[in-house]
Amino acid sequence: ERVNGVDPRDPTQVNPQRTITHHLVTELPLIFLFPGMNGAVRAVVRMGIYVGAKVYFIHEGYQGMVDGGDNIKEATWESVSSMLQGGTVIGSARCKEFRTHEGRLKAAHNLVQRGITNLCVIGGDGSLTGANLFKEEWSGLLNELLEQGLIDEEAVRRNSVLHIVGMVGSIDNDFCGTDMTIGTDSALHRIIEVVDAIMTTAQSHQRTFVLEVMGRHCGYLALVSALACGADWVFFPEMPPEDGWEDNMCQKLSENRSRGSRLNIIIVAEGAIDSQGQHISSDFVKNLVVGRLGLDTRVTILGHVQRGGTPSAFDRILASRMGVEAVVALLEASADTPACVVSLVGNEAVRLPLMECVQITQEVQKAMDEKNFDEAVRLRGRLIHVCFYLQSSFNVAVLNVGAPAAGMNAAVRSAVRVGITEGHKMFAVNDGFEGFHKGQVGPIDDALKCPNCSLFRFRTLPGKHLDKIAEQMRIHNINALLVIGGFEAYMGLLELSSARDKYSEFCVPMVMIPATVSNNIPGSDLSIGSDTALNAITDTCDRIKQSASGTKRRVFIIETMGGYCGYLATVGGLAAGADAVYIFEEPFDIRDLQTNVEHLTHKMKTSIQRGLVLRNENCNENFTTDFIYQLYSEEGRGVFDCRKNILGHMQQGGAPSPFDRNFGTKVAAKAIQWITRMLKESYKGGIVFANSEESVCLLGMRRRAMVFQPLAQLQGETDFVHRIPKDQWWLKLRPVMKILAKYKIDYDVSESGQLEHVTQVRPKESDFSACI
Repeated sequence: ERVNGVDPRDPTQVNPQRTITHHLVTELPLIFLFPGMNGAVRAVVRMGIYVGAKVYFIHEGYQGMVDGGDNIKEATWESVSSMLQGGTVIGSARCKEFRTHEGRLKAAHNLVQRGITNLCVIGGDGSLTGANLFKEEWSGLLNELLEQGLIDEEAVRRNSVLHIVGMVGSIDNDFCGTDMTIGTDSALHRIIEVVDAIMTTAQSHQRTFVLEVMGRHCGYLALVSALACGADWVFFPEMPPEDGWEDNMCQKLSENRSRGSRLNIIIVAEGAIDSQGQHISSDFVKNLVVGRLGLDTRVTILGHVQRGGTPSAFDRILASRMGVEAVVALLEASADTPACVVSLVGNEAVRLPLMECVQITQEVQKAMDEKNFDEAVRLRGRLIHVCFYLQSSFNVAVLNVGAPAAGMNAAVRSAVRVGITEGHKMFAVNDGFEGFHKGQVGPIDDALKCPNCSLFRFRTLPGKHLDKIAEQMRIHNINALLVIGGFEAYMGLLELSSARDKYSEFCVPMVMIPATVSNNIPGSDLSIGSDTALNAITDTCDRIKQSASGTKRRVFIIETMGGYCGYLATVGGLAAGADAVYIFEEPFDIRDLQTNVEHLTHKMKTSIQRGLVLRNENCNENFTTDFIYQLYSEEGRGVFDCRKNILGHMQQGGAPSPFDRNFGTKVAAKAIQWITRMLKESYKGGIVFANSEESVCLLGMRRRAMVFQPLAQLQGETDFVHRIPKDQWWLKLRPVMKILAKYKIDYDVSESGQLEHVTQVRPKESDFSACI
């Protein structure tokens, strides 16, 4: 394919500023395995093959690079098929020999023999540091090999530069420079699954559970799982408890029991320490609780359970995005390009200098060794939580609007508790705007622990009952409003803000948090509930494909929710390895359907045994799920048979994923802080009065940051007829999905390395041999 008008297979056309190399290698030096590794390997292999490069596996990490021989094998498209469910196809191992100069010399010789001058390394800071050292020594290693007569001058010239791109794989999320490492979200899933199961027996028997999770030097798993499950106490290494924590913890547990709580959850990171640097073990915590309070207490050590299992949808998508970005980074590398690491910042894949990230990561450990814990927390960045307090007390109402979304109640719980901490009186509105005008408003305490949505909600908009809603706000003296919901919540706040001229009660700070499985709210890349829905889709697709393991050549047609928004279908298809995805935002006709059927038929004849096609429920009023099913069944007759599934409302149910719980907790806390600031600014003469555009906002994730955006400004970005944003970031993932599904498409690479424009090429029958 042509990249910016250049054919990478024609050396005379290669742009010196955007050098495209022909030999890439995936090299995976991991000490441990983690969920999601295979997704990254699959993406690198298929993207590499797609752009015309040779891609090699190096088995057993750096050890395989040193040993050479059969440990370095060329990868094929089929060698990474059916591997998204977890594990690793190429193994990993420690390698002491690679730490020596002699070992790196052997590794260089093995690479030069195969013409490999690009490494894609997945690992932690140690593995990435080793890769960078290898790059720095590369020229000297080639000269040594030349002096020893192992290679000639032509080999030195051809392999003069080694390019390195790293991806971070660690369930501990202990690498600075990225918000999330591959494998972390799946580990959180394992932890939350255990906590949810434990809560049932703990409530039945009035027990206290102490859970020990991984995190020898980093407390991310402990902290985030504690936030996600509503734990009573958490210990992690970056923030040791203050002296006297034993009394404070026991008092907290005792108070919870006196309020009627039947269970207590305490989470301990394996590397937890006190302020003196002494280890705090799970057994020590258990004995403390039993000795002082006499509570029935159990210890559960999760251990390597956290490292195994099926990868979550988030990890599969993250690994796929990072893998594609890593290959693009290698394509764009020049002789003086430093080693980089592909990171996730907010919702954007970015490239950062590898060694700068490694050095900051190592500084964290140095600060902890020196007991400078404030500096360690600052360097971690994401562990910082800033709160401030007001002496004045305001009344803040919280309501859910629209269809249910998993994780809503995590947001409600966080908002209530942060609001109480900041001195506000928190009110709950049941049944959304419907309950608001009927007077279903009352104070709410901080006893919310259920992860699902406890405030009932309706789709009713406030337009017909503005006078009664204003009356309820006046009766209860509501000074601010927090609305959690989907498109109805967005429309409802627009109606309230437009009625400010008539009802002064609406002249208060109002903020919306997007919560909908469809992820169709303008102003935010992600919504609460969409990750849980994606995991439901991915799990179902995995099970459906597994059901056909004993059947040859079967294609499944699956319909997803989302209204007119194709987010669930597209991103779910990327996570599940779909062969085609039909959405409203990308119009298609019968010729596209024919091309997809022919493409899948060819793959069925040559390499794969199972196919997966996803269809968004409103993608086309004529090309229904039944139509597509019948079309594939007829055109594939004699080659494959078809089955269809409509997932329906199962996508809205189930326990919220750790991402949705954590996301809801963080955005709600941030929303309450915004409300507090706005109340302080708008409180004059004993009343709150706010009527500017900036006082009615939506809090959403935009690329790398959480931002507050006035709803009035978002109206121009909204397709109100189809209830979707006019510009949707995830459409850029569709080229990635098609590339990984072996489609032949044209694409351009922007300066940032993102795939911007995609045109599907309809191949002729004679072109199939050229499809990569």
